[in-house]
Amino acid sequence: MKILITGCNGQLGRELQKQLASGRSELGPIPARLQGATVVAVDLPQLDISDRNQTIAFIEKEKPHTIINCAAFTNVDGCEKQTDDAFKANAIGPRNLAQAARKVGARLIHVSTDYVFSGQPNGGIPLDETALPNPKSAYGSTKLLGEEYVARFCPRHMIVRTAWLYGYEGKNFVKTIVNAGKKFGHLEVVNDQLGNPTNAVDLAHHILKLAVSHEYGTYHCTGTGICSWYDFAAEIIRLSGVEATVAPCTSAEYAAKHPDAADRPAWSALENRMLRVTVGDEMRPWQEALKTFFENWDGN
Repeated sequence: MKILITGCNGQLGRELQKQLASGRSELGPIPARLQGATVVAVDLPQLDISDRNQTIAFIEKEKPHTIINCAAFTNVDGCEKQTDDAFKANAIGPRNLAQAARKVGARLIHVSTDYVFSGQPNGGIPLDETALPNPKSAYGSTKLLGEEYVARFCPRHMIVRTAWLYGYEGKNFVKTIVNAGKKFGHLEVVNDQLGNPTNAVDLAHHILKLAVSHEYGTYHCTGTGICSWYDFAAEIIRLSGVEATVAPCTSAEYAAKHPDAADRPAWSALENRMLRVTVGDEMRPWQEALKTFFENWDGN
């Protein structure tokens, strides 16, 4: 089986490659059909998925069984300023991959985000896959259009929405908080935005379970449990052993100090209903996954 991973240099792309190479993750073995799979891992400049002709030619040459699209413009604030770049990476790129996948009969697993939702309070109920998207940022809007293109142009698709992702490789909130704690000794983090911290190990493991199934559709795939960014940051500092304090603040207080920041969802807690009723939901409680991260992270 040949697996094509786009956006391979990001934290999820690297974790997928690691699991495919080793045959297992922290959650256990990957599916037997993927043991010894041929992996084609690409990123810019080797493949620009926003270039339709290049994308189709590349996929027609490689003829993968499954494409896992991890490529995206994920800088939420940057998307507000570089709207065309966000549109190309998050909408046009997935469209091109979907059209190319259909040409060669490949399945397409496309990674999306909780930012496709409005962030409005939902009575404390996590959002499952029946919830209606209504993005409030350029990042969320372009990612939603990417989802729509994937669903329209590639029948054999799985759209996997995740949130608050961190991993051993690349930049993420966990590493930012650790470094900021070391530098400043005191942090203020919003306590009125709630969601699900997600370890890239868990996400990659479930994507690979989907890769050998025929359970097409839209999925939510996040860590188990809900917390605020403040709760998340406080636990990061506690587990890291960094000598720093973390204080809560409101989104309004943060916005006053960072007027150029994009709107973030106040409520984007997701429920992994589709996982649970199809391939199985083994996502760890976010505190457990974070603890394991610090036990294994080399600090870089």
